[in-house]
Amino acid sequence: MPYPNTLVFIDIPTDDVDAGNAFYNEVFNWEVEERIPGLFHRIVPGQNFKVDDGSQGPTGNLHMGISNVTNVRPNPDPEPTEPRHLNPGGRAIRAWILVSGDDSFERILETAVRLGGTELWRDHYWTEFGGANASFVDPWGNQIMLWQHLPDAERDEDTHKLVGDIALPKHWTVE
Repeated sequence: MPYPNTLVFIDIPTDDVDAGNAFYNEVFNWEVEERIPGLFHRIVPGQNFKVDDGSQGPTGNLHMGISNVTNVRPNPDPEPTEPRHLNPGGRAIRAWILVSGDDSFERILETAVRLGGTELWRDHYWTEFGGANASFVDPWGNQIMLWQHLPDAERDEDTHKLVGDIALPKHWTVE
């Protein structure tokens, strides 16, 4: 059996790369590098993934891109190719962001909304993977999922059900 293929990169489509740069830099405090002005910027989301003791482990972060839908590169054709528009009214990418312990869903959601995003939900716990989550849609229609593991949440690995009680506020939803 061949070794599994590895995810290398995800592009976030937009029709304004500079605005996408400013949005993601402010919402997530990400470094965004202008690589091809007006067409493509590279997101460098952070440092290495942390290990159990909180120190940085050997695994580096994944990079992402912000690409202009009017001329997505690379492409062997030097001229822009179709499709050259955002996906209106339907699903686009759905990216999952692990929120660091020194940041919060509240700050991220408030910043995203202030910058033109739309909050979809907050205060939800998903037992399938044992984490709190919230979500928003960016100004270009891409859904961003926010994720945090809760330290006092224990779940059964076979049934994916919560074990014991978890101290969630009463207004939270649980799935």
